Amino acid sequence: MTKLPKYDLNKRDDGKWALEPEGGGRAKRLFDRKSDATARGVLSDALGAGGGSVRIRKENGQYQEERTFPRSKDPKSSPG
Repeated sequence: MTKLPKYDLNKRDDGKWALEPEGGGRAKRLFDRKSDATARGVLSDALGAGGGSVRIRKENGQYQEERTFPRSKDPKSSPG
């Protein structure tokens, strides 16, 4: 089984929400609002056919949730 690329959805200092590779790097996509990023299908489209795992953070930096795209690649051993 191949490892999925991991991304974080973080709020930047300029107020935009960035979908960035885990550990930093150039943003894959920027959003004006968190709700724009988490709307139906938007993150999946941003990740493309290869998919990936996205950790969504709150404004204070704490993790809110994690989503895997496509769903079929979600490890069976993980809760949720």
